[in-house]
Amino acid sequence: LSWAPSPGLPPDIAAALLASGPDGEMLWLDVTHRPGQAPWVRLMGRYLLPPCKQRWHTCATFLPQEGLLVCGDRRGSLLLFSCSSSLGWAAESTSIVNGGTDPVIKDSSNELEPSCSLHKGSLPLESPLSVLFGLHGKTGVTSVTIHRGYIYSTGRDGVYRQLRLWDQQLEVLQKHRPCKGLQWIEELHFTSDGDLLVLGFHADNFVVWSSRTGENIHCIPCGGGHRSWSYCSSPSAEVFAFIKSGDVMLYHREAEPCEQQVLLESLHGREITCVRRLGAVQVPGRTTVNVFVTGSEDTTTCVLVLSENSRAAVPLARLSDHISSVRTLAFAMGPGDEGFGDEGLSALLFSAGGRAQIECYRLLCTGDTAAQSAVACQVMHVASHRLDKHWEKKKNRHKLVKMDPETRYMSLSVVPGTSTKQLPTPWKFLAAACSDGSVRIFGLLEAARKLVLVAESFHHQRCVLKVEAFLHKGAGGERHLLCSAATDGSIAFWDITGPIMDAADTLHQAEGEMQPLALEAPLVTVMAHSCGVNSLHIRQTPEGRYLVASGSDDGSIHVCLLEVALGRAEATAGTCLRVLERVCRPCAHAAHVTGIRVLRPDLLLSASVDQRLTLWNRCPGELVPLSTTFFHVPDLAELDCWEVEEAGGELRYYCVLCGQGLEMLCGTASPKPPPQEAPQ
Repeated sequence: LSWAPSPGLPPDIAAALLASGPDGEMLWLDVTHRPGQAPWVRLMGRYLLPPCKQRWHTCATFLPQEGLLVCGDRRGSLLLFSCSSSLGWAAESTSIVNGGTDPVIKDSSNELEPSCSLHKGSLPLESPLSVLFGLHGKTGVTSVTIHRGYIYSTGRDGVYRQLRLWDQQLEVLQKHRPCKGLQWIEELHFTSDGDLLVLGFHADNFVVWSSRTGENIHCIPCGGGHRSWSYCSSPSAEVFAFIKSGDVMLYHREAEPCEQQVLLESLHGREITCVRRLGAVQVPGRTTVNVFVTGSEDTTTCVLVLSENSRAAVPLARLSDHISSVRTLAFAMGPGDEGFGDEGLSALLFSAGGRAQIECYRLLCTGDTAAQSAVACQVMHVASHRLDKHWEKKKNRHKLVKMDPETRYMSLSVVPGTSTKQLPTPWKFLAAACSDGSVRIFGLLEAARKLVLVAESFHHQRCVLKVEAFLHKGAGGERHLLCSAATDGSIAFWDITGPIMDAADTLHQAEGEMQPLALEAPLVTVMAHSCGVNSLHIRQTPEGRYLVASGSDDGSIHVCLLEVALGRAEATAGTCLRVLERVCRPCAHAAHVTGIRVLRPDLLLSASVDQRLTLWNRCPGELVPLSTTFFHVPDLAELDCWEVEEAGGELRYYCVLCGQGLEMLCGTASPKPPPQEAPQ
């Protein structure tokens, strides 16, 4: 048995009673009551649960606008039923409650059972429209809630999920794991101030966890979750009642004034390892706000708004699918599949890090004047990939050396220009730098939610720290090129056009399954530094050449100018890279150079762990420092830059830095570099 708000009826005088019986049949009974009168009961619908060993429902709720019923069962599945035919009867019940004198079925043992049995045969037995089998594991679904048009489900698998309804099908958007050890999640409470409270059991304690502060608000010893309980909160007090050893126990707490005041809320629990600017969102009546995504050692990814005027960072969404640290982020801009929305800022987000894990999400950010941050963010989990799961599917794996379970993805880069008419299906490709010495290429088919390893190479034979993919368009066609950098200071340049085209054909024919291809040897390898390359950036010049800037552990900066040539004769068919110019600046910084960007062909920006942000003028044969600014973020991990054109046509350069904190800086640069001075 379970109760749910009755659709179309006031909650103070009516409720829906869901009862599971033999052979997986679930009945919907409307129970209405008025003061001084016996309750009225009416059978509204019959529903058939899918076959399983424990065939009964555990929770349910209605979507009256859509005429649908969502329920969870003991097997951990979420089910969607149609109840539109019964909602007309609910409207009739409303007229009875509001003053009608013809009771439907009186609550007496002599009349209830025969009347229900007679009426039961006239109602059809509805089968589910949508089934998400075993969504919450084998321990069952504990609650289903509707909030702002989204469906939220909880279970005893330690996870609560956000879902949406699309074309009368349930679709999982994302999942959340509140905190370590909270395996039994029972309910979700949405507060009026925007906080989400997660109610559950941790060992033998009842826990109320706040998603806003990321900490336990209450922890009450009660003996564990195998008991009846109830929780209620108000601004003045909180009450928790439960049964223990046959006794009814009551926990009551009066509201107390909070003596602790948070001066600045944290974005993450540990160091921020990566940051990327998603873009700007126009909000009616307000200034343009920037949306960023950060990853951290605390295994979470945060989508946030950083306003230049308020100087405050407001989180929009937190993603907690990673089981280890998040080391790198990458975007593929553009609208998603039908139904997710075409307005606002839309992008595919890739996050990767420890335990060789990649997660992919579809983000949609739109202006929302009612929200505190003035931006609403919708997140849908698209796909995920882990190398150890891929290993279990390998043939003859007993003859191979198993992959290192501690493999980390150090850097990601989306291969541009792959969603073209040249490919039979709209696959997107992603390059990854791996700590086990490999460069890997993945393919994503968003419609099928598949992320597949398509090619790899162990050319570097040591930890690969950075990758950067770029597209060359010339008279001979388009070529997909890749740049990778390792801990020995070498930078390799690859032509991955062939493997991508071959992988797209194979995936199209094999319906998304394939064995990884082997990448060919690099076209050119440049020894740019004496040790690891911590930062890498590529920018195309107006002449069609490419500037490759890199920073190293030894504090040096290296810039090389590349030219791409496509062979026309059969003997020279393929791609040819020529290094036209190389410039190196030893000891450009006093510590690791962890961020570098080519702002213009003659302008570079570098950032280091020495907390200096330096602007460089690229001259023939040398790099000349123009200005240096000290920033406040210790242990700098990464830098991201973008430019904004002001009303007068002036370009302003913005950069965001992350490490032990987050900082955004703004500056300008003259259109023409100043006259060179003799080096000091």
